[in-house]
Amino acid sequence: MTDFFGREIERLKRKDSYRWLRGMEGATGPRMQVDGREVIVLCSSNYLGLANHPRLKTAAIEATDRLGVCSAASRLIAGNNELYRMLEERLAAFKGRGAALVYSTGYMANLGVISALVKEGDVVYTDALSHASIIDGCRLSRAAVKIFPHNDLDALKDLLKSDKGFRRKLIVVDGVYSMEGDLAPLPDLTKLAKSYDALLMLDDAHGTGVLGEDGGGTLEHFGLKGSDAVDIEIGTLGKALGSFGAYVVGSRDLREYLINRSRSFIFTCALAPSALAAAIAALEVLQQEPGHRQQLWANVRHFREGLYRLGLSAEPSVTHILPVMTYERQRTMELCERLLELGIFCQGIRPPTVPPGTCRLRFTVTAEHTRADLDQALGAIEKSFREVALL
Repeated sequence: MTDFFGREIERLKRKDSYRWLRGMEGATGPRMQVDGREVIVLCSSNYLGLANHPRLKTAAIEATDRLGVCSAASRLIAGNNELYRMLEERLAAFKGRGAALVYSTGYMANLGVISALVKEGDVVYTDALSHASIIDGCRLSRAAVKIFPHNDLDALKDLLKSDKGFRRKLIVVDGVYSMEGDLAPLPDLTKLAKSYDALLMLDDAHGTGVLGEDGGGTLEHFGLKGSDAVDIEIGTLGKALGSFGAYVVGSRDLREYLINRSRSFIFTCALAPSALAAAIAALEVLQQEPGHRQQLWANVRHFREGLYRLGLSAEPSVTHILPVMTYERQRTMELCERLLELGIFCQGIRPPTVPPGTCRLRFTVTAEHTRADLDQALGAIEKSFREVALL
């Protein structure tokens, strides 16, 4: 039976679907060693550059000195150290909600929350481009799953209108779609959910820290922060906030319910004290040092305008995630490797991450990139795209 592994690997290689781990060296930042070559990194989620911020590092070191390197238990047994209370109180206040609950990863948060909210006899609706963790959470729940075309609220309304006899309805969407860089139409979506008595859950992994006047995320961007427009909001500590872990915010009753019913919360080890302390420091930096977010958006504008001057579109993106379509798998990976040779790392995106025929290079700009970095990257993009006749 072990022959299966080798045969499957060869099949993936023939389909241009084979994946491998890059060798990454150095601190997370705008420049790193990738496969032994120093390059400009344009595919990181360290959007605000906080992963290497002195205040986060100091907080993590102090927490390690005081509390050790590991929590060594689940939170319901012996792992619920005092940093959890501090972080959850600050997350709830930051998001303007009644309570927060920290999970070990964003993937586990989506799996654990969705599967706790809906069961057999319920129905969950999600966007065709929802993150894999949302899709897997829907499957794990054993509820009926209805998928609507991307951001098509008319199609969602038709589904909601026609579905009868379900005990509970749940709508789950991303705030910022991670491969497209566009936004869920939250104002209209919230009204639709209320009209059909459906719970609304938002995964704002890529919006928190970046969107909104204070970095509050997609809800703040639409003027909905702190409202009850969304029943459940998921977010990550490992992207713009520069740490590790994830959270859910909502009502106090939601928090207590998940503590008792969410299996991926109950049956997993608590986070290391260093991660919790770094996340607390990140929220402080986010509120006290708005220049990181301002610099990010200045860099995004510069890079987007540079792509436009080359004749390349990042549509439908309106955010810091800038996809450039390359369509074919082989061409996409050829461009990825050629850019690496030219000193730029941007991982090619292929199925099953995106639908067939929609391969792309997904550029992500950070606050730490300099104009020289971005201009060097634009020069390499122009050269490589001309070589494959995409310019």
